[in-house]
Amino acid sequence: MLDASPVALLLLNNAGEIIYQNKHAEKLLLYSKEEVLGKELSFLFPKKFWGNYGSFFEKQLAQADWGLEGENKVFFAKKKNGNMFPVELGINSIQDQNENYMLLALHDVSDSKNASALFELVFESAPNAIILVEGTGKIVMVNKQAESLFAYQRKELLGKPMEILVPDRFKKHHPDLRREYHHKPATRPMGAGRDLFALRKDGAEFPIEIGLNYIARDSEQYVLASIIDISERKKTEQLFKDYTRKIEHKNQELEQFTYMASHDLREPLNSIIALLSLVTEDDSNQLSESVRYQFNLIEKSAYRMLELITGLVDYALLGNNEERKEVDLNMTMEHVLNDLNSAINKSKAEITIEELPSVKVYDIEMRLLFQNLISNAIKYRRPGVSPQIKISSQKNGAYYLFSVSDNGIGIAQEQQDKIFLLFQRLHQRKDIDGIGIGLAHCKKIVELHDGRLWIESEQGVGSTFYFSLPIEVE
Repeated sequence: MLDASPVALLLLNNAGEIIYQNKHAEKLLLYSKEEVLGKELSFLFPKKFWGNYGSFFEKQLAQADWGLEGENKVFFAKKKNGNMFPVELGINSIQDQNENYMLLALHDVSDSKNASALFELVFESAPNAIILVEGTGKIVMVNKQAESLFAYQRKELLGKPMEILVPDRFKKHHPDLRREYHHKPATRPMGAGRDLFALRKDGAEFPIEIGLNYIARDSEQYVLASIIDISERKKTEQLFKDYTRKIEHKNQELEQFTYMASHDLREPLNSIIALLSLVTEDDSNQLSESVRYQFNLIEKSAYRMLELITGLVDYALLGNNEERKEVDLNMTMEHVLNDLNSAINKSKAEITIEELPSVKVYDIEMRLLFQNLISNAIKYRRPGVSPQIKISSQKNGAYYLFSVSDNGIGIAQEQQDKIFLLFQRLHQRKDIDGIGIGLAHCKKIVELHDGRLWIESEQGVGSTFYFSLPIEVE
């Protein structure tokens, strides 16, 4: 029966010598029966520990006592190969004809001890402060990060109520909150709930985030709290808020400046144009050709300045005071083609439009986007060649990808980065009219919709403008 036992068993006589070993003990200790019989028990334990172990076993033999040891005291045994391992000891004293024997059961707890050691290692190595609190609110475990975060030594926290780490202004309600949590326990991730504050040993408060995990073991309730100091994050958030307010204020100032500049600049320009008109009408017969030519240049420059001012104001106001709405882009294209009907007929342009989706956009800005791209394709056509323009779209992940391609003059590779900047022109005004603001408008409109605009072009062959629009809009 003893040989069939799944527990390693040794029987010792009154002198502390091994007189029996079962088969499980052979497997555990790697010694045969012949190798251990008659040997003293110290034979199976490391010499450096036997000083303490020996007195314990002598006491057990003398008192004829029995029990289970190892839960509060760790014993280390030694295998034949020299390896040490932790054991729990079951001790049963047997009396026979005034002789005392001790039946020793050895239970290898390497796995549980390793798991416990691993838990302690993980607990101590965690990057966050971790505190284990029992149901009554007393602290039962803390790690090194908790000591560092709260500036307490471990012994100063163990056994103390959790409220030692709570600011005075919150202490009154904290026990109720704790009891409420135990009544309806649930895992709470970092960042959940309202802003929280903790208290250091020196009385300094600081903002924190807490992750909570409920643990129940042997009818005992515990809460494992993971705590991080978010002081730096709060500072960054406040800096961001301050910076945002400054930007909003600057934008308001810029908008006011745009309106004022628009009004103040347009008024003298209109006056110049009106005076030139009066002079040329009243004194037309008295003006020489040279003077008329100069007046004509002044008038053209004034009108051009009005165009630039209008373009700047329109650019600044893109997306203002408007909300996105679901728009069928096929209908948008119908309106755009009607607006460009004269230019299309004059250039004999052929425009092919594939089926386009409905997208949540700024309606007016989207019409302006397509209008500018098509106008550019017509304007920058090759001499003697009718424009061929194709507009299409396709789904590409979380975005719709649109393309507007043409067979125009194209753009050299080294110049393609410049075309989306304000007032950037690649051609002389005498060759192709324009103020260099249309593609800047297009880029701002696409970015206003959280998309991206780019070009692929080959000089003398044509260009394709691509832009993306998100399918889902928050």
